[in-house]
Amino acid sequence: MLVNQQQYRTIWASVCDGLHTVHIIDQTRLPHVFEVVPIYHFDQMIAAIKTMQVRGAPLIGAAAAYGLALAMQEDASDISLCNAVHHLIQSRPTAVNLAWAVQRVRQVILPLPLQKRFQAAWKEAALICDEDVILNQAIGLHGLSMIQQKQQSHTIHILTHCNAGWLATVDFGTALAPIYAAHNAGVDVHVWVSETRPRNQGASLTAWELSQHGVPHTVISDNAAGHLMQQGRVDMVIVGADRVTAKGDVCNKIGTYLKALAAADARQQGHEVPFYAAVPSPSIDWAIENGVGHIEIEERHADELAWMVGRLASGEIASVRVLPEGTKVENPAFDVTPARLVTGIITEHGIFAPHELKGIQQKIKNV
Repeated sequence: MLVNQQQYRTIWASVCDGLHTVHIIDQTRLPHVFEVVPIYHFDQMIAAIKTMQVRGAPLIGAAAAYGLALAMQEDASDISLCNAVHHLIQSRPTAVNLAWAVQRVRQVILPLPLQKRFQAAWKEAALICDEDVILNQAIGLHGLSMIQQKQQSHTIHILTHCNAGWLATVDFGTALAPIYAAHNAGVDVHVWVSETRPRNQGASLTAWELSQHGVPHTVISDNAAGHLMQQGRVDMVIVGADRVTAKGDVCNKIGTYLKALAAADARQQGHEVPFYAAVPSPSIDWAIENGVGHIEIEERHADELAWMVGRLASGEIASVRVLPEGTKVENPAFDVTPARLVTGIITEHGIFAPHELKGIQQKIKNV
């Protein structure tokens, strides 16, 4: 996607004089500073994932795949492989893409001689990245058709939560992929961007990338979303997902459940506000039925809620404390929206009602 009119992916690899390097966009610096960070070692990639320099389920899957490759460059032994797999999966436990990507690379390299493991892992990580771009483009096209069907004479107002744009993937995004496709096709689309406390991924990341691509948007406080839906000012909600269960429960950034509840109530009051999750198939966990009871919800550090980062009037980027000293904090990073509140799941294979997801599983097996 575009940054200052230049095409970028969120993660890419290079080899110079035999030195293998993974390059990432440091998302903790956005929107104030655009900085590309080189990753040379396994420990650096673990830190980048944990501190959310890279974030978003598809992207951390791709980053973890490269992380395993870097671990094999340092030590390709079985013990090293086992340790690297464990530490990567535990770095961000909620998003299923991370474990999926790590296990995929592991299965490719485990049967190989030690001297061939690094190159094979590096190649597989690159393949995972390229496949992610293709999946997201397909999600965009299916979502575009849905938006075009809803378009009448007025602007289509789409509400999204957190950041499920190209910054959360290798490119194009999930929830924002249909929006980009619609904008590029000339559809009059406007995005309500939920700020997404406590890390403000909507206000800082979604707003930034929409601005870079020229998509009309407005940032709102998290608590304003229900009001807008109640007033009939939202035509649809599209969010991403870190994990979707086989029956269609959607685990996404904390606050998504409240958006789905508001959309359901708006529908009962006569406003047509469908609620969609845009999800590539690697984000679907076929082994889990009940998302509320069986998805591990990551608990993030209290400082994310106690402190906010911003740019001062002087131009300096600084952190300021917003909670009283000694106040207890609970900071779950995700919640689960039950399938009964979900209108449809937008995938690379099409748009499905939650109870139809089993049909996708069969399609994947037949590919």
